Amino acid sequence: MPYVKARDGEPMERLVRRFSKACEKAGILSEIRRRQFYEKPSETAKRVDSQTKRKIRKINRILRNR
Repeated sequence: MPYVKARDGEPMERLVRRFSKACEKAGILSEIRRRQFYEKPSETAKRVDSQTKRKIRKINRILRNR
């Protein structure tokens, strides 16, 4: 759970902005969107498989350019 501490004399808008950046960095909004609807186990497996393939392609692309 992300949190931010208020600094001395910090405006509320800046504090909210820092908190929203911390939430974005932690991936909270994407997690909420992902869990908004039920995902069947087969769909989960397909998603994880495609993410793995995408990651492997990226690594291969990086290694070929060396």
